[in-house]
Amino acid sequence: MINKNSAMSFYHQLMDILIDEIKEKLNPNEKMMSEREICKKYDISRTTVRLALQELENMGYIYKRSGKGTFVAELMQNGKKNLMDHYSFTDQMRLLGKVPQTKVLKFEIVNSYKDIAEKLGLNSGDEVYYLKRLRLADGVPMMVETSYIPVENFKGLEEHIVAKRPLYEIFREDYNEEVKTADEAFSASLINDKEATLLEVKKGSACLRLTRMAFNKKNRVIELTLSTARSDQFIYKVQHRIS
Repeated sequence: MINKNSAMSFYHQLMDILIDEIKEKLNPNEKMMSEREICKKYDISRTTVRLALQELENMGYIYKRSGKGTFVAELMQNGKKNLMDHYSFTDQMRLLGKVPQTKVLKFEIVNSYKDIAEKLGLNSGDEVYYLKRLRLADGVPMMVETSYIPVENFKGLEEHIVAKRPLYEIFREDYNEEVKTADEAFSASLINDKEATLLEVKKGSACLRLTRMAFNKKNRVIELTLSTARSDQFIYKVQHRIS
């Protein structure tokens, strides 16, 4: 319980209590008590509860789903996904015993602007597929992906195809284009308004941003993808060799 005579602030005490509860009693993705229930149980103000929950969210212990409540995050030791291993989101989620789902938010052919064209080795104005997808696991939004794909390499690609099958499977089986290597860059960031709505988290929540360029056997770029991943669901983990 909260010790109101302690020199430690109420919200720090509450954080300790909730962290212990998360680690010892609750399971990943299990719904937590509401703010009102926490206030009543520990006889503290709504402001104190919100401060504690915000800090726990920033630390990756919990996540919030708009209109549905607060849930226990999958902490690193409990199977948080490594972004280094997510080339096939579908396969990775299945390996974790989860049901993957992809929602195509936008699919169209556009003329590439200078920056995108340069990254794809195209001329400015060359046609590319613009593909925006929401990736989910067990119904939970995990990441938003925006991809640019040269039309010349994948003529006839259609929305209903990318909605049903993994992208790299389509490349390999339908176009004989296999991804051999990929360059990736990661950065920490904050989720914006539109991303917050799609990922069902609060605006300004922590996220990981990934830029991936996939190369075929001829060392030509055949995909450029920009991803925003929830930091309560993904980590970036790398092993260094020390000589």
